[in-house]
Amino acid sequence: MSHGSRLLGELIDALRCLPGVGAKSAQRMAFHLLERERQGGVRLAAALDSAMRDVGNCTRCRNFSETPVCTLCASTSRDRHVLCVVESPSDLAAIEQATGYRGHYFVLLGRLSPLDGLGPDELGLPLLAERLGEGEVDEMIIATNPTVEGEATAHYLGQLAKAVGIRATRLAHGVPLGGELEFVDRGTLAHAFGSRQSLGS
Repeated sequence: MSHGSRLLGELIDALRCLPGVGAKSAQRMAFHLLERERQGGVRLAAALDSAMRDVGNCTRCRNFSETPVCTLCASTSRDRHVLCVVESPSDLAAIEQATGYRGHYFVLLGRLSPLDGLGPDELGLPLLAERLGEGEVDEMIIATNPTVEGEATAHYLGQLAKAVGIRATRLAHGVPLGGELEFVDRGTLAHAFGSRQSLGS
């Protein structure tokens, strides 16, 4: 589609790399930036340039960081005896925003998926095993997603923890808070039913 400007076309194409942004949305964003938000666009471009150039991964937990060790790992106020393993930095952010968790993290940057070429090495599991072997962690919280690959990854992580005598716990999955059984999908309900717990003593 011709817009009468090569640079405008390149901007629209570049914006399409974002998740959920198609041709129409990208065009709307580009027009908005050029018509009403040029200063914001310049700030966005500068922030993107800096982030793409300087943000890497923490050498300890693999979360995004512009320093070798991220602020979460460097913090002295967090509990070093509890380690939460997540699939992605966005999962870490969700836990930080929704809970009062004050322990440390390890980010897999994926989940075990041999078909996609993601094995233990790609997920940094040798680094995780090394960290567990330091003797500081008492509990490892496995917070992988409840997918087939997520469950396989959780099982592997559980074995890793067991091998060094560390307690492994798994995030609970099931009926959402405030949800009604008739509206819960069959897979979630079956998982919740199979994982039921005792009430009281």
